[in-house]
Amino acid sequence: MVDLKSYIRTVPDFPKKGIGFKDITTLIKDGTAFHQAVQQMYEPFKNDKVQKIAGIESRGFILGGAIAFEHGLGFVPFRKPKKLPAKTISESYALEYGTDSIEMHVDAVQKGERVLVVDDLLATGGTAAAACKIVEKLGGIVVGVSFLIELSFLPGREKLKGRKLNVLIDFDSE
Repeated sequence: MVDLKSYIRTVPDFPKKGIGFKDITTLIKDGTAFHQAVQQMYEPFKNDKVQKIAGIESRGFILGGAIAFEHGLGFVPFRKPKKLPAKTISESYALEYGTDSIEMHVDAVQKGERVLVVDDLLATGGTAAAACKIVEKLGGIVVGVSFLIELSFLPGREKLKGRKLNVLIDFDSE
């Protein structure tokens, strides 16, 4: 087992001054670390009868797609507005200043389908909470949410209370 945290590069002042961007490209370019992360992101849910992986744009596509492929499951994306070609359902969430939203095709999740939501990073929790709401509006069951990284100095977990969470790497400060 490799120390996954050691594969994460922090880029100072990106995308703006004062932010320490957690770059996962240094992890996913290493086959051993990437495979281990994919396995560990799914492991706590292996007995939850997951039927589909739903990944949040954009790094959630990389991780979620790999998890889905590894376990023979389907993959569906959450996208930014106006990026999906067919009929969509959307959910808005609060940002520091203003709001944003994500969308999913209305036929991406069927009623009763058991879905694992995947993203690379848990920060404020708004995007992941919106993703869970979309799955549930479509009649799906969110079995849990799996993240590669959590910025535990931010309140992301609060927006996901009551949900089964899995986090592989914790950063408790910027």
